[in-house]
Amino acid sequence: MTASPSPKASAPRISFVSLGCPKALVDSERILTHLRAEGYELSRRHDGADVVIVNTCGFLDSAKAESLDAIGQAMAENGRVIVTGCMGAQPDEIRDRYPNLLAVTGPQAYESVVAAVHEAVPPAHDPFLDLVPPQGVKLTPRHYAYLKISEGCNNRCTFCIIPSLRGDLVSRPAGDVLREAEKLVKAGVKELLVVSQDTSAYGVDTRYAESPWRDRTVRARFSDLARELGDLGAWVRLHYVYPYPHVDEVIPLMAEGRVLPYLDMPLQHASPSVLKRMRRPGNQEKQLERIRRWREACPDLAIRSTFIVGFPGETEAEFEELLAWIREARLERVGCFEYEPVRGAAANDVAELIPPEVKAERKRRFMETQQAVSLRLQKARIGKRLPVIIDEAGPTVARGRTKYDAPEIDGTVHVAFRRPVRPGDIVTVRIEGADAYDLHGTVA
Repeated sequence: MTASPSPKASAPRISFVSLGCPKALVDSERILTHLRAEGYELSRRHDGADVVIVNTCGFLDSAKAESLDAIGQAMAENGRVIVTGCMGAQPDEIRDRYPNLLAVTGPQAYESVVAAVHEAVPPAHDPFLDLVPPQGVKLTPRHYAYLKISEGCNNRCTFCIIPSLRGDLVSRPAGDVLREAEKLVKAGVKELLVVSQDTSAYGVDTRYAESPWRDRTVRARFSDLARELGDLGAWVRLHYVYPYPHVDEVIPLMAEGRVLPYLDMPLQHASPSVLKRMRRPGNQEKQLERIRRWREACPDLAIRSTFIVGFPGETEAEFEELLAWIREARLERVGCFEYEPVRGAAANDVAELIPPEVKAERKRRFMETQQAVSLRLQKARIGKRLPVIIDEAGPTVARGRTKYDAPEIDGTVHVAFRRPVRPGDIVTVRIEGADAYDLHGTVA
């Protein structure tokens, strides 16, 4: 008489909260991929999970408050919580508020997070049932994915504490990045969003070391990597690109169509005196001339940037310099933030802090100025036929993005269609209307 097989133990369940920037999202995906490979299942609810992981953001005090609130919610709904991410680099601040956490680890501490999960709830792995796709677990829609090429940052901008949280620049070998990208494209990803803390500094720490890729070697250099990614058959979008001189080498790739004509370039200000107090890299004082040359080489180029108003010591004259620069630069997409003092940032002591009401008023004036610029640029697209990648499809109207728009931070195209479209489809759309942020059109 043969014994009946023992029932398979139910797989432990993990609930996950990912906060902060796309770079933190990639960290979350790596943790989840590792745990999923070990047989853990993902839960949509805290109260149905064996343990909750909260990946925190610690860049600004407002982000810390959001992280602490998320930890508090997880503790209230579950009570078995592991904290990781940037705020985890300051564990005392977290444990003072929540002393009964299972573990607190810092950013990029994948092994420590997994070890804490193992201690809280050991895996019940079944190699015949628990399969992970080759591209890993993704938290983005199937048709686009973030591709992180390095960790940390060598810059010491006075308003930023990221290097103290994530360390100096550590670049991934180009071959490893390209193999990951290839797996994503084979799995159906149509758009690769390249991210790091300082994308254009990629490879500086390794002296642009070569690594094997297919039948050749590729240097860990910004332009070399962009060229190889452009051959994989997906849209390639470049984020967090500081304006170093060698960025010029990527513009021809955009003109050729190998890389999207899009640069996410966080300039932060335009006044030379403010930039000096910020200790910004990249010789930004001459940026207008470089933008003019880039547009001559690639007329289709769209630039997104972010700026800080109310930086300590910012005078009205310096702010007016910024407004004049914005009018002349004619950037397609712009975000604006009021300066927020961050504990440990050198900027807090470089000059007198700007009153909150002044910062708010300057942000309002800045956004009014940029909205007028954006509206003119948007209206210029009316009558054109543009490729649009579909993000969401409704019964008669879909939401998508042009090559000039990144997901979640830029504009949307509202697309009317007659034949069915699906997320990930790239369709040609005739643009029929525009406002300062969004476009409206019909599938051609």
